[in-house]
Amino acid sequence: METLRKALIVGALLGAGAGVGSALFVLVAPGEQRKQEMLKEMPEQDPRRREEAVRTKELVLATLQEAAATQENVAWRKNWMGGGGGKSA
Repeated sequence: METLRKALIVGALLGAGAGVGSALFVLVAPGEQRKQEMLKEMPEQDPRRREEAVRTKELVLATLQEAAATQENVAWRKNWMGGGGGKSA
């Protein structure tokens, strides 16, 4: 009987903890309108930021394609933005 009593108490405590956690989550989580406002404020929504990210990805892809096409170690380049080789050491 004692084991059953302890099991019921533990179950009740776990259930109460889950209930309190769920209630706190509901209180803290933003509403749908606030979520939409937050999405609009994100930096990725800014057209200039998106263009910058696209340009950065294009530069990285071009560098990777050039590195794959050559035997040169592109990690030693002084000027990463442009072509041309040369070791810095």
